[in-house]
Amino acid sequence: MPTGKKDARTKVSPRPGGPAALFLIAGPCVIESRAQTLGLAREIAAIAARVGLPFIFKASFDKANRTSVRSFRGPGLSAGLDILREVRESVGVPVLSDVHETSQVERAAEVLDVLQIPAFLCRQTDLVLAAARTGKPLNIKKGQFLAPGDMAHVVDKILGTGNASILLTERGTTFGYHDLVVDMRSIPEMKRLGFPVVIDASHSVQKPGGAGAASGGERRFISVLARAAVAAGADGLFVEVTDDPSQVRSDKDNSLSINDLESLCLDLLRISRALREPK
Repeated sequence: MPTGKKDARTKVSPRPGGPAALFLIAGPCVIESRAQTLGLAREIAAIAARVGLPFIFKASFDKANRTSVRSFRGPGLSAGLDILREVRESVGVPVLSDVHETSQVERAAEVLDVLQIPAFLCRQTDLVLAAARTGKPLNIKKGQFLAPGDMAHVVDKILGTGNASILLTERGTTFGYHDLVVDMRSIPEMKRLGFPVVIDASHSVQKPGGAGAASGGERRFISVLARAAVAAGADGLFVEVTDDPSQVRSDKDNSLSINDLESLCLDLLRISRALREPK
């Protein structure tokens, strides 16, 4: 797993850190400023190094899926990629962000180590194929409207391009008005497809549209779902992290305080190691 400036240019494997490693994908929901993004990247990287977790930094340059047209979306493609490039080069960690349109894919692939397909777009064939054809590792979020086994069709699309660097992410299923539920059976079900499975513990506690003109959420359940998912066999943790969740402009109710990240990671490592101990 990349740990320094030179290594940050190394291709990220489908399973960062090796076949037995738990890994971390973390960062703010959306890029709000260069200084905040770089600061968070450095802090999270330091935590990941202390606990021994392979780490990929994530942040969105554009949040196209917003409840309200007045919601903050981020700096956009060009400015956002410039900041992510700086994170990659100065902090020395791989970077991940989501693409929403085929027109974004080529430019994003020039900077990003991992391309992410958002949950609502996981069945958009042209977008999935364009991302897959870059040859970059892909993180595909399972749509809130899909059964876990349905991700086999998304995987087939990607494999058809010759790209086998795939992560699959569970982020909850629509359960009713303004609520999601995570069925832990989805972790082993998706693992049957032969690729690492990640738990998005932030968006899994989201309440879509639950705050009127924005999505709400229940931050207190982030650690609960993360621990349960790793116990169910999840290979990686995806979590939105910031210094002060109450002040962020997107997903404030679903973001973990950076002060709570290290203890959560240590808990997850203990669970992961217990599962892998020889019986």
